[in-house]
Amino acid sequence: MADRPASVEEETADAGRVGAADAVSDAVNPLLDPLDDRPLDPVLDRLLDPVLDRLLDRLRREDAVVVAYSGGADSALLAFAAARVLGRRALAVTAVSPSLAASERAAARDFARAHGLAHIEVCTDEADRPEYAANGADRCYHCKSALFDAVTPLAAAMGARIALGTNLDDLGDHRPGQRAAAERGAIAPLVEAGLTKADVRAVSRALGLVTADKPAAPCLASRVSYGDPVTPEVLRRIETAERALRDLGFPVCRVRAHAGGTLARVEVPGTEIPRACELRERVDAAVRGAGFTFCSLDLSGFASGRLNALLPLLPS
Repeated sequence: MADRPASVEEETADAGRVGAADAVSDAVNPLLDPLDDRPLDPVLDRLLDPVLDRLLDRLRREDAVVVAYSGGADSALLAFAAARVLGRRALAVTAVSPSLAASERAAARDFARAHGLAHIEVCTDEADRPEYAANGADRCYHCKSALFDAVTPLAAAMGARIALGTNLDDLGDHRPGQRAAAERGAIAPLVEAGLTKADVRAVSRALGLVTADKPAAPCLASRVSYGDPVTPEVLRRIETAERALRDLGFPVCRVRAHAGGTLARVEVPGTEIPRACELRERVDAAVRGAGFTFCSLDLSGFASGRLNALLPLLPS
């Protein structure tokens, strides 16, 4: 296996958007020839964890998988386990677009290198799709559709199924992307093995994976208020502002864009609100320096999926 993950972008720089079968075949073939079945790592055998065993058993039922790999706790555990069960018949694929923060892309690459995963990147074109840019309640459906359009040729070349890092806790949230996954026949091994988010973190911790306690980092588009257009400029502002807030000592934070990308609503954990108030001038300067006109601090504190409160207000 190569020392560094191959990048479809690098290997097909003159091919434009990645996604056509002829572009991806040349990039993926070196990863698949020859296919090898490596034994499970000794550390997996020693754990004797029933939760991990369920996941490994589920993955053994697949001939090959292409893991939609963002580098978060869920997809990292899935990619790691799949590689240990299936060897190079498990391929981790990261979708690259303006909605993926540069720090997340780098972290995904680093994890793949550290654990010897077969890993490539593909460009997805959701930003060019009017239905996605319109940012309605079904935005995630169009995002996942773009992912599947890019990854399906890879899966076909391998005779593999596409595997998503969805866990049991995800099933109760507003996630239109799950509909796209069902339409494309994607599998969710973590769900089928009965893993919750807490299980994912516990197993990852036992395996010594750095992603065990990694904060959730959904795509940047999830910070844009429903109904406001998703544009590369707004995503850039969000990424820049969140990076500045982390530099100020707020590792868990969200910058939610409202009013057409002019207003930033900053969320930090409730316990950090007093410190954010003490640093209000620096927080304000950091956020407005990223391109926002106004900066506000949400006194309710950070919580995932806060923008879902706007869903009832959208046209039916």
